[in-house]
Amino acid sequence: MPKVALYDITGSQIGDIELNDDIFGVKVNTHVMYEAVKNYLANQRQGTQSAKTRAEVRGGGRKPWRQKGTGRARQGSIRAPQWKGGGVVFAPKPRDYSYSIPKKVKRLALKSALSSKVEDLEIIVVDQLTLEQPKTKEMVKVLKNLNSGKKALIVIPERDEAVVRASANIAGVKTSYVNTINVYDILNCDSLILTKEAVNKVEEVYA
Repeated sequence: MPKVALYDITGSQIGDIELNDDIFGVKVNTHVMYEAVKNYLANQRQGTQSAKTRAEVRGGGRKPWRQKGTGRARQGSIRAPQWKGGGVVFAPKPRDYSYSIPKKVKRLALKSALSSKVEDLEIIVVDQLTLEQPKTKEMVKVLKNLNSGKKALIVIPERDEAVVRASANIAGVKTSYVNTINVYDILNCDSLILTKEAVNKVEEVYA
């Protein structure tokens, strides 16, 4: 079982914590992590981009000049794509980019991402994350004590208004809950910070 240090919010090591092998000690599978990240980013796309084709641009109903005899190239409409103000040839239209991947792939990708953070020594486990006031400077102080990287993902077991509000204005810091963590956010951070209770809940939910 992988063992990591357990800290308090002052940055002092108060012991060690053993992590579940089935969650934090699996063989890292980079391909399933790639599939999970690709799926997450595709599902985030709004797909609202739109442009008009030559049929949708206003005007251009009359033929600009006769077919033959003018010495110029034949033209059927001033709204054809080669004209200024004409339609777009293969105009993008609103579409749904989302798709699903198997639950087993998602789960393996999440376990691989968590295990990679343990391997890279980028995981920080805190005994408790309690703030006196929901203020940004309080959270900045805690992150400094824990020697957190510029990009940090704080995982808490359930919504804690003080923690969420205190970290909301810090660039590069994101708060997540055990049931909403995803592979992209885990891989995109320099430091994965979990409370002891969050670790227990992750092991309970994803085992």
